[in-house]
Amino acid sequence: MLDLYLMRHAKAKHDGGDMADRHRPLSKRGRRQVAAMARPLQRLGALAGEIHVSPATRTRQTLLGLDENLAAYSLAKRAHTREALYTFDRTALLEWLMTHPAETGSVLLIGHNPALRDLARWLCQQAPPSLPTAGLLHLSLPDGHWQDRGRHQAELVTRLVPTEASHAFFKRRAPKAPDLKKASLAKRALGLLTHQYHLVRALEPGVIAGVDPEFLHQYRVNLRRSRAIGESVRATSDTPGLKKALKRLKRRAQATSDLRDLDVFLDHLDHTPPSLSDTTLSAVCDWLSAQAREQHSVLCQELAQPAYARDMKKWQDFLATKRFRKALRALSSDEIEAVLAQRISQHDHDLRALTSMAPDETLHTLRKTVKRIRYLAELDPVRNKAFLAGLKQRQTLLGDFQDLCTRQAWIKAFANAGTASAGEETIQLECRAWIETIERHKKELRQRIVALEPLTGSLPSN
Repeated sequence: MLDLYLMRHAKAKHDGGDMADRHRPLSKRGRRQVAAMARPLQRLGALAGEIHVSPATRTRQTLLGLDENLAAYSLAKRAHTREALYTFDRTALLEWLMTHPAETGSVLLIGHNPALRDLARWLCQQAPPSLPTAGLLHLSLPDGHWQDRGRHQAELVTRLVPTEASHAFFKRRAPKAPDLKKASLAKRALGLLTHQYHLVRALEPGVIAGVDPEFLHQYRVNLRRSRAIGESVRATSDTPGLKKALKRLKRRAQATSDLRDLDVFLDHLDHTPPSLSDTTLSAVCDWLSAQAREQHSVLCQELAQPAYARDMKKWQDFLATKRFRKALRALSSDEIEAVLAQRISQHDHDLRALTSMAPDETLHTLRKTVKRIRYLAELDPVRNKAFLAGLKQRQTLLGDFQDLCTRQAWIKAFANAGTASAGEETIQLECRAWIETIERHKKELRQRIVALEPLTGSLPSN
């Protein structure tokens, strides 16, 4: 197969004064776009083959920005500047592309719209109708000669834009949270739920792109926050249809659990590698990465199903129903306080029952209770500011314990899967030692959790 990567230059400054189009430099936003796209381009393989760039200032600065963010790859030295690429005509690009020798298997072209967009749509029927600044399209073409290219012969492999490659960049364009500081409890709850719905939908492309794990994390968080608020309403009123709606949200959040655990584990291995031989560490990372790719593929298939779109539309429609808004208007601070007090009482009961020999699942249940308490307290963040600050430390402690448990589970799964390696016995021994080390860390955390003070009395009084 032949790989063609089409990248539009990053955002440039507008024409001004006597400046010719080809001399327009990148804007500040354009430089941020390049930084957001650099690592994803490298991981997608776009930089592995030949690199060709238009001589315009904005395309050359796009390349130099990539080179600056990926200094080890010598991109600027490898790239070729081609006058023929400073064009806005698809036919001119195609004629240039067809001059490539057959042995050139991969080409990255950094150029301009509408030529890039039109070329992609001519080559590939599935190509999107737009290509934003700093956006990338990866097209796969049949084996053969570049000069044999015909219409709609290519397949779309990947589409990536800065707002899907980097959550930090996405946040600049994300739906803005409403100002609910002075809103009534009902308006605050509805405002949060509506915002969280729009945020979940806006996060979906980044989740599907699978480049920055923060998209998945925020996607999960907003689904869970929505469910927690809905459960609070359900605990104080009988709202027809709410139970079923919350089950759908729960199912969608649960579908992300394994992938999120793998993302966290791989990030931990990247930043805090354990004391393993290079062979074992490499084998573990490769196996976990393969599991993450598989889980991501499954999740993407679910998000593409009509059933997913229907579930999300039903939730949006439910938020707008009269019966739900009536239930929200019936909410009172006293009722929320009562639910909070009930959940805190349950937490304290479970905490008192903990011992140093408590099974892991008991601590997981405690962590879930703390999350539900936090999400409910966030309905009045000003009043509960001090309480939420103290709760965060407790939640982090319980979250760290769960992370250790999931690491153990994945290590055991890796060891049981076998590595088909010449060093299989050594890998097995190292994995057992690794699991024992994690067990000691779990014991330390369990003792700290058992020693926690009860939450009763920590909420502000009326």
